[in-house]
Amino acid sequence: MSPVVDAAWRAAAYCLHPRVIFLSLLPLVLMGLVALGLAYWFWAPAVAAVESSLGTMVGVSTVLGWLEGWGLVGLKAMLAPLLLVTVVTPVIVVVSLLVVAALMTPAMVTLVAKRRFATLELKHGGSAIAGAFAAFFFTLVAVLVMLVSIPLWFIPPLVLIVPPLIWGWLTCKVMTYDVLAEHASAEERLELSRRHRGALLVIGVISGYLGAAPSLVWASGALFITLAPVLLPLAIWIYTLVFAFSALWFAHFALSSLADLRAERAPAPAPATPLEVSPAPVIPLLPPV
Repeated sequence: MSPVVDAAWRAAAYCLHPRVIFLSLLPLVLMGLVALGLAYWFWAPAVAAVESSLGTMVGVSTVLGWLEGWGLVGLKAMLAPLLLVTVVTPVIVVVSLLVVAALMTPAMVTLVAKRRFATLELKHGGSAIAGAFAAFFFTLVAVLVMLVSIPLWFIPPLVLIVPPLIWGWLTCKVMTYDVLAEHASAEERLELSRRHRGALLVIGVISGYLGAAPSLVWASGALFITLAPVLLPLAIWIYTLVFAFSALWFAHFALSSLADLRAERAPAPAPATPLEVSPAPVIPLLPPV
């Protein structure tokens, strides 16, 4: 079985562990409170601001008027919330990733290590501060690339390719560092990142597509636009579970690869030396009496 597939089914099984389910609720509570507060104070003004901006755009007003003439009444009222949700969704993804990396990933790596790799030596090749700086840097790069790539989202096939690729790259960079920070040395982490670059990127990209799946569902339903302030915590929980699975997937794969690397580098046992047998003493024959 492929190491990537083996790690995937183990991660899916671990998602049913009571500790993982409990940990997935912590970001939901924290971020749900923040999301509800922001929605309560800023949702209506933000929608009004977007509607006002759309009203000043001559081309948009013309297109909306033409569509309403064809019977699509109410499209203008739905467009502003839809655009606002589209902009907010990537922010939810980034914040969810950072919260999972900060709160859940260390606990889940410990869970995987204790259950599968109890004898794996801790070499502390990373630190929480260095991990936070790395996560901030990679997140900043991902957000900038996301903003630059927004025009590509209006091309139907690319909207299903570009965002998951960006989130996959970000997930790969952040999770690889976090799951190996305690167990691997800096040299081992770099070696594993180089040796398994393709597999780690595949895990990250698939995780990116899993994280984008809820957005596709919400974009096709007008009900979410109406109840966005209420359903936003549910959206955060869905993203949190996706990233929890991603963290477990990276943990199983990376720690297994680390164990294989150390087994490969372990010195071979010295060959057993054959026992030297002393020759039997020669007893001279006495002459017959």
